[in-house]
Amino acid sequence: MALVKKSDRKPLLAITLGDPAGIGPEIIVGAWAETVVHEICRPVVVGHPQVLRRAVALWQLDTRVVEVDRPEDARSAPDLIACLPCGDDNVLDVQPGSLDARSGEAAYQAVVAAARLALDERVDAVVTAPLHKEAMRMAGHCFPGHTELLAGLCGADEFAMMLYLGPDNDSASSAGLAVVHVTLHTALRQVFDELTAEAIVAKTRLADRFMSQLMNTRPRIAVAALNPHGGEGGLFGDEELRIIRPAVDRARSEGLNVFGPFPIDTLMVRARDGAYDAVVAMYHDQGHIALKLMGMHRAVNVTLGLPIIRTSVAHGTAFDIAWQRQAETGSMIEAMRVAARLAIGKSRQR
Repeated sequence: MALVKKSDRKPLLAITLGDPAGIGPEIIVGAWAETVVHEICRPVVVGHPQVLRRAVALWQLDTRVVEVDRPEDARSAPDLIACLPCGDDNVLDVQPGSLDARSGEAAYQAVVAAARLALDERVDAVVTAPLHKEAMRMAGHCFPGHTELLAGLCGADEFAMMLYLGPDNDSASSAGLAVVHVTLHTALRQVFDELTAEAIVAKTRLADRFMSQLMNTRPRIAVAALNPHGGEGGLFGDEELRIIRPAVDRARSEGLNVFGPFPIDTLMVRARDGAYDAVVAMYHDQGHIALKLMGMHRAVNVTLGLPIIRTSVAHGTAFDIAWQRQAETGSMIEAMRVAARLAIGKSRQR
């Protein structure tokens, strides 16, 4: 029998269970039942197998959950979920939709285990289901979110959260649209203190690097203004004049195909229509709201600047609808698709 070349095999993805009290387990099981998932990758779940079995029962499926000792042993099929056990049994007592330190600890442990597997090159990428930041903090892990936690585990100093909307039949771009955030999980009043030209240039470089992997040409990157109407020449704020414009000029001097700053309201319309391939937003909601309005259930969260590939759904734990079979699985499927695509591209570069 001919051996399958590593470059030809389906990428092996570690899927973290997320907060067991949230919608993570059920969207994993719901996505798993889709044949397309197994056509593009070989997924293995990292988390408590009994939580997965409860999600299978919720969906009223005949899917079996099989525990494996090594991710390499995972076999992918719509009716068979391979699970690498992780976490304590006390999480089984947590009520759905509730804020609980035990769930925060379980979610944290799954991310740590999956990241270590990726760093050891035992899996090709990590895909994370949503965790609850407050629950994780209750468990004693004070990270603002997945992005900062993974950066710490990987020892990454220059990193960013990116929301990515892949191309579809209505897309004006064959590569999709990316939005990278300069500041992330921080209070709005702190954005002004954290915003620097250096940070803007660094995030622009990361956006350029990511989109260059998906395109045959250098991406067109637009930088958003911070203030209404781009500050109106300093009338509504001078951050554009003092910080953002110099950052754009510096990035352009490095050879990046970058433009701006532009007011975000008109910028996102132009980006949607194909004028730009990536947008650098100044703060969390500035980028998140616009892209999610374009495609909430197709959007994928990608962490840039890590030595590993990590994607995620673009939504939270949704405690209000958790364990009611109301959650959409589209973002999880897209997160797996993007992770597999990035893993294949990384393998070809080696």
